[in-house]
Amino acid sequence: MEIINCKGNHWSARKAGQIYVVSLDNHSNIVETLTDFIQNQNIQAGEVTGIGAVSEATLRFFNPATKKYVDKTFKEQMEVTNISGNISEIEGKLMPHLHITLGREDYTALAGHLLEAKIQGAAEFIFYPLETRIVKIKNEEIGINLYDFEK
Repeated sequence: MEIINCKGNHWSARKAGQIYVVSLDNHSNIVETLTDFIQNQNIQAGEVTGIGAVSEATLRFFNPATKKYVDKTFKEQMEVTNISGNISEIEGKLMPHLHITLGREDYTALAGHLLEAKIQGAAEFIFYPLETRIVKIKNEEIGINLYDFEK
């Protein structure tokens, strides 16, 4: 198995076979930095999981009645107990779609779609690329991006 180390804008990674192990720099933004990684490595589809710690996170909640997202920012130190998501192409750009669960100091949890979060501590991810191209197109009836396997 070939092992390759690579580095980018606020991230470093090791590729072992087809799988990447990725570490993000402290104080970087998770979605912005993972987007840079995905685009740099040209990962067109796949799965991602991660853990870490953040000092700020903006979560989104989709309201199907209004077809709009409601964003809420939390500014406190939190443990990232899980980030999970997928990678696809949206409007010509390779993008992560991430959901997050955050543990608070009082041991309660927050969860939702991750708009952005600032690392305070560590952020570690594993990427499982797929050997295909996956495109998402906005479904106007529902109001969200869905897979379009015809593209």
